[in-house]
Amino acid sequence: MSAIRTGRKPPRVGDNPLFRGLLIGIVLIVGAILVLAPLILIGFQAFSDGWRVYASTLVHPDTRHAILLTVITALIAVPINTIFGIAAAWAITKFDFPGRRFLLVLIEIPFSISPIVAGVAYLFVYGLQGLFGPVLDTYEIKILFALPGIILASMFVTAPFVARELIPLMQAQGRDLEEAATSLGASGWRTFLTVTLPNIKWALLYGVVLCNARVMGEFGAVSVVSGNIRGQTNTLPLHIELLYHDYQAAGAFASASILAILAVITIIAKVALERQGAGRVPRPALVTQVAVASETKP
Repeated sequence: MSAIRTGRKPPRVGDNPLFRGLLIGIVLIVGAILVLAPLILIGFQAFSDGWRVYASTLVHPDTRHAILLTVITALIAVPINTIFGIAAAWAITKFDFPGRRFLLVLIEIPFSISPIVAGVAYLFVYGLQGLFGPVLDTYEIKILFALPGIILASMFVTAPFVARELIPLMQAQGRDLEEAATSLGASGWRTFLTVTLPNIKWALLYGVVLCNARVMGEFGAVSVVSGNIRGQTNTLPLHIELLYHDYQAAGAFASASILAILAVITIIAKVALERQGAGRVPRPALVTQVAVASETKP
């Protein structure tokens, strides 16, 4: 009541400079211990035996194959999950249909299941003693302990990333613009390309960046389905583990530095995309997009 009579606003928790400084200091210290210190340690340990050992590790055939396999997996898994994320977000936010809530729950499943459990599940489905194993073996189709199994496991783990970024944004934007464009004669594809896609492009890129980083760094599910065959089915994270178990610490940290660099690039890309507004488009631009979408084709 006193605050109302005097016209003063009640004090907030962060108004005290001492409390604010203490809170920021705790966050910086914890962040330095949990994030910054390991990255610095990786850099120092990678060059602990000199540049020659670092370079020789990176140009070793097993390391080069692990990097190539990781890149190939990302080039296949990320585009497929991007298409899945766009389709799932579009269906959930733009349409009402039976099973809509079930689809939302289905998208969240990879976040609630351990990656190792997912890998074991693939063994029971595609393994020799699994559900489809005998049929695949009859036609000499190899899924597990080969590239297809690595891609499937990576896709399962990273399936929600794009959809999770798009669904909240598309729900906030609503359906008015798409319905307006459709009512003015725009086709479904034209509406998506000229109205929906420009409004979600930054959130979409953000989800793709996170998906790509997770694919390249995935360990648990891939370790189960790959078989850990050196120089054949080892992705970069698995190769790092093998080097470490072989007491090649400098080589392991040298390989790990590649993933650390990827993490730094991911953070920079994340900050850059957040500064772009994560898909927020001014209202006049949205009106223009509807007008362009409704134009008749020549």
